[in-house]
Amino acid sequence: MDIIRIILSIILPPVGVFLQVGIGFHFWLNIVLTLLGYIPGIVHAVWIIARTPEATAPRPL
Repeated sequence: MDIIRIILSIILPPVGVFLQVGIGFHFWLNIVLTLLGYIPGIVHAVWIIARTPEATAPRPL
């Protein structure tokens, strides 16, 4: 699933961040970075996707 998010982040960076973390600080930061320059938005989006783990099922004890 990360590959799809990274591809979406290259096309439209805030979409990839939204799919990874939802609407929050990183989403709004990515919109600002994308407006300031397309490349900073892409770098931030890929960094968020690579750094933030996906929500998974609870781990067994």
